[in-house]
Amino acid sequence: MNPGTPTTKGHTMKTSTSPRPDLGRRAFLRTAAAGALAAPYIARGQVLGANDRIGIGFIGAGGRSGAHMGMIKHLKEAGEAVDHVAVCDIYRPRREKKKQQFGMARDYADHRELLADKDVDVVCIATPDHHHGYQALDALKAGKSAYCEKPVSHWRQFELTKTLADAAAASPCCLQVGTQAMSDSAWSQMKALVKEGLIGTPLSGETGFFRTGDWGERGMHVDDPNAKPGPDLNWEAFLGDAPKREFSVDRLFRWRLFEDYAGGPVTDLYPHCMTQVVDILGVGFPEAVVALGGIHVYPYELRDVPDTFNLIAQYPEKITISVLGTQGNDFQNAPKRGAGQRCPAIRGTEGTLSIAPSNKEILFTSVDKPGAKPPQQIKIDRPEDNVNLWKNLLEGARSGKKDGLWSPMSLAFRAQTVLQMAMLGYKAGKTAKFDAKKREIVL
Repeated sequence: MNPGTPTTKGHTMKTSTSPRPDLGRRAFLRTAAAGALAAPYIARGQVLGANDRIGIGFIGAGGRSGAHMGMIKHLKEAGEAVDHVAVCDIYRPRREKKKQQFGMARDYADHRELLADKDVDVVCIATPDHHHGYQALDALKAGKSAYCEKPVSHWRQFELTKTLADAAAASPCCLQVGTQAMSDSAWSQMKALVKEGLIGTPLSGETGFFRTGDWGERGMHVDDPNAKPGPDLNWEAFLGDAPKREFSVDRLFRWRLFEDYAGGPVTDLYPHCMTQVVDILGVGFPEAVVALGGIHVYPYELRDVPDTFNLIAQYPEKITISVLGTQGNDFQNAPKRGAGQRCPAIRGTEGTLSIAPSNKEILFTSVDKPGAKPPQQIKIDRPEDNVNLWKNLLEGARSGKKDGLWSPMSLAFRAQTVLQMAMLGYKAGKTAKFDAKKREIVL
């Protein structure tokens, strides 16, 4: 069985958290730093002063990381006390290009060297999905607050997700997960309305994500078709805990096409539309998740992740959440707040919350019964803005107050568990269930 492949004990699904492979010539430095990183989480964090400059280190130097570097540049030009300090990537040409472009002092091939850099206070993690959880965990151990791109872990890494959630809860550092939709105040306003009882007893949340694009031929650029493993490209480090494969430029540069490193819409897109529904409804972990989908639109040789995926999650709170989506059609039959993201409908016994076609108001529509509550329109205070999500993290890192994070790990844990259950159940052709006492996925 390949490393990282889900295994079963009875019918309980557990996923590998076995040690990652040696990352090459820099392994000695990792060993030397291990003692420092082994300190208890609670003893490692440092609260930054209100006027301290925050040095940002970037783990990953691809397109998404470049977007984050641009956001930090924007914040710096607007007067925020931040600096680009260092960049890390297993592919030298990428990291050197970003280092030069953003004037960074240092670049690293191993993320753990970057974490040991005393000038790095906060890290940005924008790597393939199967590295996110490990790198975020290492950041917390190193006493660094972090912005970690979604999904916070790969679909087969539930045990790692759980470990990271526990570590984030124990750490004084801030861990912001990159579901930038959570910067939109519409969702926190909806959450408050549900808590106030406007919709009565919550019953369901419906949402979805629709776009066109296969992530391969058109969606992910191959930097160099002649790239090869060697001093400039650490293929073993790229693989991490994924199954061992022969080198392929497509796997390296178009990794979203392969289930070894990604999950398709369910884990790559649905964090953006489902996380806020989980938060609005205040649910914990689901009792059961069912999922259907497949490769319906882009059936070519490279792709093995679904392009169409639908799921329903049932909760012990007697609430249902459903998510529909495809990469084959971008038509929206409901208002949307972000590209491809369909706005949720939050239903209860007294009425429904939705977003107005103008995208500027929350609508409350009452159920049709005697004594029904009057309809309402509530102005949305603030639209989605990824820069604001960064500002929210930096404020938390300065103050040491984690409870103000808009997209914390505690929320990502609840959302990611649903998505992992959906993918595991889809692959097994079964309903995935959750053992709340043991915190285990059962198939």
